[in-house]
Amino acid sequence: MKKGPLAELLLERFESLPPQLQVASRFVLDHPDDVALMSMREQAIRAGVSHSTMMRLARSLGLNSYDDMRALYAKGLRDPDREFDISDLPDPGKEGPSGISLVGRMSDTLAAQVARLGDYTNAGQLIAAAELLAGARRLFSLGLRAEHAVAHHFAHMFSALGEPATLLEGIGGTGVELLRDAGADDVMLTVALEPYLRATIETAQQAADRGVAIIAITDSQVSPLARLARESVIVTARSHSGFQSMVPAMAAAEILAGLTAAHRGVNVEKALEKTKGQLAAFNIYWKT
Repeated sequence: MKKGPLAELLLERFESLPPQLQVASRFVLDHPDDVALMSMREQAIRAGVSHSTMMRLARSLGLNSYDDMRALYAKGLRDPDREFDISDLPDPGKEGPSGISLVGRMSDTLAAQVARLGDYTNAGQLIAAAELLAGARRLFSLGLRAEHAVAHHFAHMFSALGEPATLLEGIGGTGVELLRDAGADDVMLTVALEPYLRATIETAQQAADRGVAIIAITDSQVSPLARLARESVIVTARSHSGFQSMVPAMAAAEILAGLTAAHRGVNVEKALEKTKGQLAAFNIYWKT
């Protein structure tokens, strides 16, 4: 079984802990990845204890907060070969200048979420999705509101390779019209994270009805988008900041673009140099 960075300490102190803290400890010992990636309240629900019990567990180990524990487990998820040392525990009462430890916790969590894409299951999802993308006649890309950035980045990467993906932006209400002659040989990358946008799901449904294969970047295997998709890449959108994070979804889109280019035999470096030269001729880039 995979061990978390505090496993030895928890096992050493387990018998001396009150019953509720033992229940919380058992969850942390059995689910180290979830400690890094789930919110404290979600973990408390899964463990069957109150969120204050999770906080008391962290303090019993000499930590300032449960976020400090999550940060340690995020580091462990990002660098699984790293040996935990007691010096890794934060010094109680020392937050650091201008919230430095908060920056560390946020960045560690984001890094861990991206690193999780390399897990066996997630890697398999990415490879299967890339194989489907590589065989497509045409590529479409869809994401609205915050998710638009991911869809736009995916389309931009293929445009830079000289193999454009059509971005369904909906400017002037024309987005869905671009699917009018789409069919079974086409593939559409679609991004939808909770709360799911009605327009995204409806457009994906229209494309699927035309035979277009849907590849989903979403946050659940049972999301409305995943139910429509031929292949799904599951990411998390949780973050320490409280905002919905697009970082894992953006990373997934970049990995898909790289894998698809490799499947198609595209020399990425050569293709990008060609595009850069073409754009330079239009005086696109700043010159000193």
